[in-house]
Amino acid sequence: MIQTVATTPYPDQKPGTSGLRKKVRVFQQPHYAANFVQSVFDSLDGFAGQTLVVGGDGRYLNREVIQTMLRIAAANGFGRVLVGQGGILSTPAASHVIRKSGAFGGLILSASHNPGGPDEDFGIKYNIGNGGPAPEGVTAAIHARTLEISEYRTLDTPDIDLDQLGTQMLGEMTVEVIDPVADYADLMETLFDFDAIRALFAGGFTLSFDAMSAVTGPYATEILERRLGAPAGTVVNGTPLPDFGHHHPDPNLVHARDLYERLMAEEGPDFGAASDGDGDRNLIIGRHQYVTPSDSLAVLAANAHLAPGYARGLKGIARSMPTSGAADRVAQALGIPLYETPTGWKFFGNLLDAGMATICGEESAGTGSDHVREKDGLWAVLLWLNILAVRRQPVTEIMAEHWARYGRNYYARHDYEGIATERADALMAELRGALPTLPGRETAAGAVSTADDFSYTDPTDGSVSAHQGIRIGFADGSRVVFRLSGTGTQGATLRVYLERYVGADGELALETADALAPLIQAADALAGITRHTGMDEPSVIT
Repeated sequence: MIQTVATTPYPDQKPGTSGLRKKVRVFQQPHYAANFVQSVFDSLDGFAGQTLVVGGDGRYLNREVIQTMLRIAAANGFGRVLVGQGGILSTPAASHVIRKSGAFGGLILSASHNPGGPDEDFGIKYNIGNGGPAPEGVTAAIHARTLEISEYRTLDTPDIDLDQLGTQMLGEMTVEVIDPVADYADLMETLFDFDAIRALFAGGFTLSFDAMSAVTGPYATEILERRLGAPAGTVVNGTPLPDFGHHHPDPNLVHARDLYERLMAEEGPDFGAASDGDGDRNLIIGRHQYVTPSDSLAVLAANAHLAPGYARGLKGIARSMPTSGAADRVAQALGIPLYETPTGWKFFGNLLDAGMATICGEESAGTGSDHVREKDGLWAVLLWLNILAVRRQPVTEIMAEHWARYGRNYYARHDYEGIATERADALMAELRGALPTLPGRETAAGAVSTADDFSYTDPTDGSVSAHQGIRIGFADGSRVVFRLSGTGTQGATLRVYLERYVGADGELALETADALAPLIQAADALAGITRHTGMDEPSVIT
């Protein structure tokens, strides 16, 4: 029987580009999760009798909130819900299930690469029928509804058994608990040359994949060890845990340090990779060779034709504005368009839906293609393996040859985390106000040549997204970009992106820190980072 439960609004339920993210304790407040889920449904039309996909990264509170979602979905008239066994679905796998099943949309429970546990982070986001994140118009409507909600609809029923594959009834709604891995693994087999990769492993090639005790573990184990024949133990930290085993499941050189050190060892594996909490990011390291996410995007685009799924070539490449220009030169060489978008996968989704791009990437370790409408960590690893299987060269040689042809973009991101919001806002406001006066100003990196606040006009619908990050360019083509990130749950994170391009006939073997040292000094001088934040160095460098 449907129940109507009286409630009051929580005014902090404003979803960002990656959905609603808060501390677990916030989500545990009475009616908090239910309010948000009901607000999502109240903002949508036409879902009666339709299919909804539900799943998450297995973090703390995942199962409990899924039970809440199922009851509210049933009470609101959905006809069927597909939910991953154990409440598990990686973000790219959820996107694929939405698309394959013709679902109306999906609810994904994740706080991405943020930590999990009773004192850590939780999140919910809504994906639309194309499998991608809800556009701004939908998220704005959801937020508006959260400010006025007074009741939600639910059922008073026992919990669904999330561990039993098959069909169960919840009121008049069918709940189908599905294998969370099978459909995704089958999709990967259509894109990549699994025979060639099997032969690579059979020849003694070694891989270490760190799933960081997060959602990608079951996917990597099935695909890498079972289907591709990599030795048992190739996947480490492969069991998803509610607290991610006290890991911070962010695949970067700080939080995946053990993997980095394995690959830098003299007798280390040939190739190393990691993915994050919900499976949409990736880290790529060859023996003695770290590959930046920006360079990884460029190499994947330049070599994608070696994989069966991309043998016909690419329609275009898209990158987020803070991502380095390495992919731009690949697009130019291939004679295809390059799109520079704001940060946020929904901008890529528009291009993919319009058939204007095939491969997309963000400097924050997110790469993907038109096979789903989310970034996809394991997909990137498999494309790298396909390239290695065909070229039969180590990563060091592949990178050296790439730079010798296209030049090298020395690149780093400096994150200043946990800044008081008012301080971070003051820094950006002061910098924006100074933009007209910056050209011509001398810095340690030379004279400023350009300074602007990036604005994007979407070529698919004409919509404009302003204030997407401050770009400061220098005469030699170097640049610094400043953005505030919305992916955290406490305070603000200032991201500073540093990029210096060296042509193919230049110095291609510098240490990144040395190549970027003048830009680091210039960034602090231009934005007053130390003065505003009180921090002498970044929290994380990637």
